[in-house]
Amino acid sequence: MSKKNIWLVTFALLLSNAMSGLDNTIVNTALPAIIADLHGLELMGWIVAIFLLGTAVSTPLWSKLGERLGNRRAYQLAALMFVLGSFLQGMAPSMVMLIISRAIAGIGNGGMVSLPYIIYAQLYKNPRKRMQVLGLVSASYSTATIIGPLVGGAIVDAWSWHWVFYLNVPIGLISAILVQLFFKEEKKAPRNVPVDYQGAALLTVGLISLLSAIEMIGATSAWVLLLLAGIAVVLLGAMVVVERRAKDPIIPGRLFEDPELVIDFVLFTLIWGAFMGFIVYAPMWVQAMLGVSALIGGCTQIPGSFTNFLGSGSTAPLRRHLSPQQVVLVGILTLMLTFLIMVLVDQHAPYWAIMLAGVFQGYGNGMCFSELQVKVQTDALPQDVPVATSFSFLIRMLSQTMTAAVYGILMNNALRAGVAKAHGKITMAMMNNLSNAQSNKSLPQALLPKMRAIMFNGLHHIMWLGLILMIAALFVNMYALHREKQKQLATS
Repeated sequence: MSKKNIWLVTFALLLSNAMSGLDNTIVNTALPAIIADLHGLELMGWIVAIFLLGTAVSTPLWSKLGERLGNRRAYQLAALMFVLGSFLQGMAPSMVMLIISRAIAGIGNGGMVSLPYIIYAQLYKNPRKRMQVLGLVSASYSTATIIGPLVGGAIVDAWSWHWVFYLNVPIGLISAILVQLFFKEEKKAPRNVPVDYQGAALLTVGLISLLSAIEMIGATSAWVLLLLAGIAVVLLGAMVVVERRAKDPIIPGRLFEDPELVIDFVLFTLIWGAFMGFIVYAPMWVQAMLGVSALIGGCTQIPGSFTNFLGSGSTAPLRRHLSPQQVVLVGILTLMLTFLIMVLVDQHAPYWAIMLAGVFQGYGNGMCFSELQVKVQTDALPQDVPVATSFSFLIRMLSQTMTAAVYGILMNNALRAGVAKAHGKITMAMMNNLSNAQSNKSLPQALLPKMRAIMFNGLHHIMWLGLILMIAALFVNMYALHREKQKQLATS
């Protein structure tokens, strides 16, 4: 492929990343209008959850499809499925149809966000050059998350919420067409081994059961959660047994026989779990503690969006002087500063302190992501690069989902304890209104300090857990550094 073709394909893949970033933020902006039109407040949570579920479940399956059909055709199928899901969402006459359409789009999204990383490994053989491209990936996603709420708000105000979803249709089609025209994939010998349908079915249903149990925490009875969790354990356990016998397993067991890969996966899990604590709860922190609007609260994510790009872009230059694990160490220490700030400040912390924490969060996350993503691909065996890449994405999704549930439990427990101690003066309904700039004006002003103290207690617990996860990541990284030095001594 010529340099021109490589850059055109890269641009097409960056469009898919931007679409995913837009969808993640633009839908949140349109939710009030969607709920008002379709009358589905009680199903609101599933609009977000079903998309994440479809993405997580389909991710490892897309990599296998890419191995059999070729990554070009697999990516085009994923993009077209995302486009179809987006179109059907715009046409949805009811909440149920919208959720079904979101599931279709989520399945397509699983391939759109994971297959490009496999294709980048084919286009950019040099790891340092690949890191630079991953900096562009971070930039496209960050830009999309910044403009998403603004574009979404403008579209809803000027036309209707339907056009929020139609926006993805031309972008997705352009991306698929560019890949068709300019991506010249190396032809591989056809695979004669049978498809692992049994492993795929067990993985899919097992993950659906697991993620459904996590998403429904606090919304259903304990025995339903235990039943779903039990089904997940049985099915995923059965998958492990089946995969050992499969000739072409969906997730090869040899991935977990490589200590370097296992360390990469563990670091991804810990770092992304901590990262969720800040990006989800920092806006709530400033809205509840400082009484600012949702727009100002959302601006806490903007510094991190810019520094994420800087952190990702600085990885390649740092690799001239530092080893891979040393670069990850710098990223981990930078992320730890985020949670140290959030743990050390009190409920009267100024807005700039939260913004500063966001600066460190973006830079550290961008650095860790770029280095670990390339490291997974270099640590894996050549034939395992696609499945290792998709699995690293899957565990990030699972980590985000699980830690988000844990953070929610910490917050709910703190709120219930605080409300109980108020002896009826403060209710849960009042606490729900605290983080909304419009509704908190109707709250009793004399009780606001006490209510903010209750909310702060929950937020403080969440930031402590984020810090603990980053400390755990630091210890794992120190162990990896020790292994890295031992290897260097053995080869010198």
